[in-house]
Amino acid sequence: MRLAAAFLAVLLTALPAAAQEEPAGEPAAAAPTLPERIEIGLSTETIAITSDFAGVDLTIFGAIDNADPLVQRQGRYDVFVILEGPAADLVTRRKGRVLGMWMNVDSQAFTAVPESFLVSSTRQPQDITDLETLARLSLGVGQVRLQSGRNEGHSSADLREFTAALRRLKEEGGLYEEFPSGVRFISQSLFRAQLRLPANVPLGRHTARAYLFRQGLLVAQTQASLDIRKAGLEYQLYQLAQNRSLVYGIGSVALALLVGWLGRVMFRKD
Repeated sequence: MRLAAAFLAVLLTALPAAAQEEPAGEPAAAAPTLPERIEIGLSTETIAITSDFAGVDLTIFGAIDNADPLVQRQGRYDVFVILEGPAADLVTRRKGRVLGMWMNVDSQAFTAVPESFLVSSTRQPQDITDLETLARLSLGVGQVRLQSGRNEGHSSADLREFTAALRRLKEEGGLYEEFPSGVRFISQSLFRAQLRLPANVPLGRHTARAYLFRQGLLVAQTQASLDIRKAGLEYQLYQLAQNRSLVYGIGSVALALLVGWLGRVMFRKD
C-alpha cells in the first residue's frame, strides 16, 4: 500500500514537468518571408539642354531589397529600366505623287504618344518573360501603345501601316531604342542601367520605371522622374519672349537700331 502511494506521488510530480517540457519540443514557427522590393536613383534629376547639346549617357542605379539568396546565386533576377518621355498628339502623313510632284495625300492622328521611349534590360526581353507580359507592361519598343485618334475612313491595314511608320520614324530618330544587356548587376543586390539620350530628346518631365522579375514573374516595380529643360542664353531669351513679349520686342528693335548705327559708323566713308 505504501509502495502504491509512493508511486502515485512520483507520477503526479512528473506530470507538470512533462507538461512544461512538451512546448519546448515544438518546432519554432518560421519567420515570414518579406516580398522583394526594387528602388532606383538617377545620376541626375535635371538635364540642361544648351545649344551644343549632342546627347548624353544617363546612368540609373538600383537596388533589390529582401532578395532571395538562392535566386540571386542562380542569376534568376531580371530587371527592366524604361525612360518614357512626355506624351503628345502626333500626325503621321503619307506622301504620294500628284501631277508629278510629291505631296501629302493622306494622314492619321495619334493621341498621347510617348515622344521618347528608351528600354534597358538585363537580357533580351523575350528571354525574361512571355510576350503577353511584355505587351501588357509595354516592355519594349514594339510594345509601345500607339493609340490612333479619329479614324478618317482608314481600313485596319491602313492603320497598321500608319502605326508602323510612326514607330519606324521614332526608331530612326533615336527616340525609341532598346538596350539589351544595358542593365548589369554590380553586386548581389545592386545594379546599374545605361541609357543613351539622343541630341533631339524632347523637353519636359520624363518618367523612369523599373520592373523586377524573378524567374519570369513580375514581383516589384517603382518609378522616378527626370526633368529635361533648356538652359543658357537661348533659354533666357525664349522665356523673355514668351513671358514678357513687350520688353522682348522693344529690346529687339533697340538692338537692331544699335547694330545699324554701329555699322554706319564703322563703314562710313570720309
